[in-house]
Parts: sequence; structure tokens; C-alpha cells
Amino acid sequence: MTGSIVISEAALASLIGLTAHEIPGVVGMAPANLKEGLSRVLGRANAREGVVVGREGGEYTADLYVVVAYGVSIPTVARNIKDRVEHIVKTQAGIELGATRVHAVGVQRA
Repeated sequence: MTGSIVISEAALASLIGLTAHEIPGVVGMAPANLKEGLSRVLGRANAREGVVVGREGGEYTADLYVVVAYGVSIPTVARNIKDRVEHIVKTQAGIELGATRVHAVGVQRA
């Protein structure tokens, strides 16, 4: 008997969101939809919010909208998020992301 494994974009977004929350310097996620406002920081209960998974040229892409802690190096945190997300998605979901874009949309005191 043969079969296939399908990972939904929602499941992939949750995996990415939970991974991002583990990175030191990340306070939370911000709504990807700017109409909701940037003042609302999303916690782990809304793991896939702040993550937009799409497809470009047959490859999955991820856009993460994060709020970082005041005083951290934003480029370092963004690089750590990108590296960790790409590693986790590849090892746990078997998917290579074609692009991972981290958008630092806010800074808060941790």
C-alpha cells in the first residue's frame, strides 16, 4: 500500500511560529495583516499568526513578522530566526524553504 504525506500551510506556519518564539531576543509575533495594528503582540497561543507561508515558483516561502527585545542586535536575531526556522522545517517537515524573510516590525522591553 502506498500513500503520501501532506503538510498543510497552516501546520507549516505553526511550526515556524513556534520555532521563532524559541529564539533569544524575540518578544513575540506581530499580526502579518497591518490593518490589525502593530500594537498587539502575539504569544505562543497564536503560533501561526505573524507567519505567512506562500509558494513562489513551486517552492515554499515564509515571511515572519516579529517583535524583538529592546537592546538586542536586530540583524543577529533575524539571522538566528532564519537559520533555525530553515533547519527545523527541513528536519521536521522535510521541506526546504525557497526564501525566509524576517520582518522586525517592533521593539519592546522584554
